[in-house]
Amino acid sequence: MKTLLEEDRNGTQNVRFDDPDGGLENEEFLPNADGKKAIRFTDFEGKTSFGMSVFNLGNAIMGSGILGLAYAMANTGILLFLFLLTAVAALSSYSIHLLLKAAGIVGIRAYEQLGYRAFGIPGKMAAGIAITLQNIGAMSSYLYIVKSELPLVIQAFLKADPNSDLWYLNGNYLVIIVSASVILPLALMKQLGYLGYTSGFSLSCMVFFLTAVSQVQSTSPPTTTITHCHSLFHFILLRSPLATEFSVAISCYLVVCLCLSSQTAYTIPILAFAFVCHPEVLPIYTELSNPTRKRMQNVSNISIFVMYTMYFLAALFGYLTFYGESPELLHTYARIDPYDTLILCVRVAVLTAVTLTVPIVLFPVRRAILQMLFPTKAFSWIRHVAIAVVLLILINLLVIFAPNILGIFGFIGATSAPCLIFIFPAIFYIRIVPNEREPMTSRQKILAACFAALGVSFMVMSLSFIIMDWATGSSRAAGGH
Repeated sequence: MKTLLEEDRNGTQNVRFDDPDGGLENEEFLPNADGKKAIRFTDFEGKTSFGMSVFNLGNAIMGSGILGLAYAMANTGILLFLFLLTAVAALSSYSIHLLLKAAGIVGIRAYEQLGYRAFGIPGKMAAGIAITLQNIGAMSSYLYIVKSELPLVIQAFLKADPNSDLWYLNGNYLVIIVSASVILPLALMKQLGYLGYTSGFSLSCMVFFLTAVSQVQSTSPPTTTITHCHSLFHFILLRSPLATEFSVAISCYLVVCLCLSSQTAYTIPILAFAFVCHPEVLPIYTELSNPTRKRMQNVSNISIFVMYTMYFLAALFGYLTFYGESPELLHTYARIDPYDTLILCVRVAVLTAVTLTVPIVLFPVRRAILQMLFPTKAFSWIRHVAIAVVLLILINLLVIFAPNILGIFGFIGATSAPCLIFIFPAIFYIRIVPNEREPMTSRQKILAACFAALGVSFMVMSLSFIIMDWATGSSRAAGGH
């Protein structure tokens, strides 16, 4: 194993060595003067198993956007949706590869510290602010689902009058109760790995959701015609002299396979943001047992593949049932029969999944705040608890008192998500990897530069869509997790 010895300003030696995966790991991993092996990266040895890490990262990837993917498929067609979903999943895996490789070179497993190593204080603050805004927006969207869906579920179970003023049918009260009784205790855990069991249960709820969606699709007739999407093919056929019943049938088939409409471009940023998990990657890497870059990349690849499969199946079954009738899948299913047992179980499963996802998303926000405000302080339970409580209070206030806050966080997501997925991993990689090892003209750095440029284009496109929506008074959203 090749080693490189460097002397720092104090005359002590820092040892860097090539890890088995080809990455350049950092220095503090040699035995101390007393002969004991130093602990890597953090103040505890990673003990989270491979499977639990997959559950945690998969739960971090899974967002409330899964409920709108059927509507997104209606705006692209099945084939184009599958192509875009595959491309975005592959790009997300490559992005994590860049992040892990940069982290391995400098021996840092904190997104904010990577920014500091690459660009100093501005890089650290930019990463911390992007993580904070993106994840607060994600948590707000999850709690909005709790606020809007939980009262309806309770009403259906109790057969209560929807016009009554009962407190347990008030979404504002219910979101506070759920935050205090379920989310806060889980968010107070010291290590993210402990949430592997709840993450596994959350993902099992989404598997049930997919099973139920497929069952509803097989037993329910379509509620609308497939020709709702005025695609390019549909337009050409209907304007031609061959616009007969046969040509309309051909048009319907083409809409299922490939739909090109004015709404198609909105699907791209929605799919891109569906795989935002990068703030959670390094904390999960830190707590992984027997951590190596290859092992963590395998965790990421499996998590992305599982969510890729779940996203496609949820979109496909929802689309084939309703053909994109509504952008909110839960409300669409509820219109079949709001008191149907299967539909109620589906809504409970989704509520459970999004509720158990909030603590996973809160961890990197707290870490970002600690890195920005208390970078040199030792762990303190008081700070640990206080930050979690303040964050949950802030998010609950946003959900309760700001009815249009999702539009604001759509704007924030359109700027922070491309930074976290595309721009930051690429430019951190370019800055951190030594030019002696990979010059700027190398294939790896050229690909990273193109990846950053792709992120900038996503940001410009998403912001353009949102500004056009605001200007025209439309309610479409360009992104969100």
